[in-house]
Amino acid sequence: MAGGGPAAARGLARVGQRARAAGWGRPLGAEETLGLLEASVVQREGALLVLSKPPGLPVLGRSGELSLVTLLPALRRRLGLPAELHVVKAPARECSGLVLLSGCCRATEQLQRFFTDARRRGQYPATYRAVTVGVPAEAEGEIRTGLCWQQQGDTATVVPVPAPGRRSLARKEVKSTLTRYRVLGAAGGCALLQLQPRTAFPEQLPVHLTLLLCPALGDHKHSSRVGRVLGVPFLLPPEAAPSRAQVLDEELRCRLGLSPQQLRHLPLHLHLQQLVLPQGPLCAPPPPAFLRTLRCLGLPEHREP
Repeated sequence: MAGGGPAAARGLARVGQRARAAGWGRPLGAEETLGLLEASVVQREGALLVLSKPPGLPVLGRSGELSLVTLLPALRRRLGLPAELHVVKAPARECSGLVLLSGCCRATEQLQRFFTDARRRGQYPATYRAVTVGVPAEAEGEIRTGLCWQQQGDTATVVPVPAPGRRSLARKEVKSTLTRYRVLGAAGGCALLQLQPRTAFPEQLPVHLTLLLCPALGDHKHSSRVGRVLGVPFLLPPEAAPSRAQVLDEELRCRLGLSPQQLRHLPLHLHLQQLVLPQGPLCAPPPPAFLRTLRCLGLPEHREP
């Protein structure tokens, strides 16, 4: 069961055309978003439907907010599917990439159990691609740290806990997390990374990338934790680095062809590219904005996971 061939690429090209027509940075309405989802179908097989979602679309969303779940009934009707769709696996709100949907409750439960068991066995069923501002010191490695939620003012944020105690882990106040990474290409102080999370925790990948001192491009939440003095990056404590729009040096911003106003709306360049299922791998190419960035930076566009 392989996905993500030429048909998927053509679908994502149509997605890019519609997104550009809608205007970069402007929230899309329900009809426009449905059109994007319909055009981004990667595979339909039996009870399974696989598509590639754009960045910025939440799976659940807040009350009254447009989300993938609220659009599923209309998407099902558009595609002529007989059964109600359930979300099996999907990337976080700000990420793009593969969404696995099922029209069968039993299949949904079996696949969710498969992903949980795979992580317990030390396997890496999900593979992401990320464009980072900065190049890791090592070409490949692992990022290990505890993660927990911490209240900062009116908002809760995910923060690293480098050496979590046994009690905090036992009480599940902190979770041990692990991500494997590999540098696929580097140019001009930026890199294309392959990321394979062994664990699942909200915002795990963006936070892990800050620990590499290489925040993801378009990370307007955690990138402020990486400071620079004379061009040398260093890590700031979360309480000293409140969230703000990502800051890029003028040379990099110009290479990307972005105005300061556009930079504030730059999407997160973190894409769920591959899922390994019992039947085999499923793949989806990155969205058009991601591919445009790779071309602007001279990073490789085509590398197998």
